[in-house]
Amino acid sequence: MNVEAILETIPPLAVYLMVGLVIGLESLGIPLPGEIVLVSAALLSSRHTLDISPVWVGVSATIGAIIGDTIGYTIGRRFGMSLFERLGKRFPKHFGTGHVALAKQLFTRWGVWAVFFGRFIALLRILAGPLAGALRMRYPYFLAANATGAVCWAGGTTAVVYYLGLAAEKWLSRFSWVALVLAIIIGTAMTLLLRERTRSLIAQLEAEHDWETLRHGPGDRAA
Repeated sequence: MNVEAILETIPPLAVYLMVGLVIGLESLGIPLPGEIVLVSAALLSSRHTLDISPVWVGVSATIGAIIGDTIGYTIGRRFGMSLFERLGKRFPKHFGTGHVALAKQLFTRWGVWAVFFGRFIALLRILAGPLAGALRMRYPYFLAANATGAVCWAGGTTAVVYYLGLAAEKWLSRFSWVALVLAIIIGTAMTLLLRERTRSLIAQLEAEHDWETLRHGPGDRAA
């Protein structure tokens, strides 16, 4: 059985549920590859041999993001910054003082806009809901930014990947795989560079902050 035949056996409903579940859990604060799942599902929807709708992929991602962030907000509002301290001690690679300090700085500077644009940034995508709740951001503002960001991120990502997938099929029929591999390498290199710069900033912030300063420092309340 070839790959095409295997893909054709995947029920579309299972794809939609997987997208919504993974993105919902990621938005809740669990470090899962939500963006990778969304991109993969959008690519599958661009294959005309499969009965997967890009519209429902985007809808599933949007619903998962809104629900996950809302649950995360509720948990963060209930437990406050002590939630991140407990998580940081157990999962320092994802919830260390540097991660939380960087996210908190962005919330302090940008307020509700950090929720909107955080949907497009891996670090904030995980922390936005719980941190907004911990900082006592007003829920109507949070919900508006969360829903708008989810629609733009999920819908935009799905649309871009879907049409790129359609274009790639036509493009690869004329050109070799070498150019595609080169484009992937360049994109990966840029992603790794951005990740390394973020990692350096997080390391710097970890040296400057501890949980005591994060609990009582400035910006404990977001607009």
